[in-house]
Amino acid sequence: MFIQTESTPNPATLKFLPGRAVMERGTANFADASEADNSPLAQSLFANEGVLGVFLGSDFITISKAPNKEWDVMKPLILGAIMEHFQSGRPVVEVTEEAAASGGDEDSVVGQIKELIDTRVRPAVAQDGGDIVYKGFEDGVVYLHMQGACAGCPSSTMTLKHGIENMLRYYVPEVQEVRAVE
Repeated sequence: MFIQTESTPNPATLKFLPGRAVMERGTANFADASEADNSPLAQSLFANEGVLGVFLGSDFITISKAPNKEWDVMKPLILGAIMEHFQSGRPVVEVTEEAAASGGDEDSVVGQIKELIDTRVRPAVAQDGGDIVYKGFEDGVVYLHMQGACAGCPSSTMTLKHGIENMLRYYVPEVQEVRAVE
């Protein structure tokens, strides 16, 4: 198994490409080890000292490190953990009953916003090792949660305000502003 790595715009985050599917559907974000109970892969990665965050994308894994740690030391340990996990045959994420998709009626404005985020924004930020998740729309404000390399990235505010906000305002006149939420 050959695992490629790519730098991201966030110097504290590195993108690992194992050359195979990581998440079959959606993404998974683990801000710390306590959130990784249902992911054997994330648990293995958090076992490495200095790993602060794990983001699982469709075909990549983004790792965030502590500021006092160096990639030269951490990278071989992370590569080993990823390789060992995929060779073990264990699931990346164990699916629970609660993980059923939430449905519901949504108005056409929310549908347009989600469609634009899914088709135009998410593929672009995935290239940088991150993701942006829709969290809500209220009083003209779209609330988005940034994950993976996008969380804490120095250029994330510019991306959010000048890129995503301008695009959403252009296509959906009801949108007045975009805000990041935790």
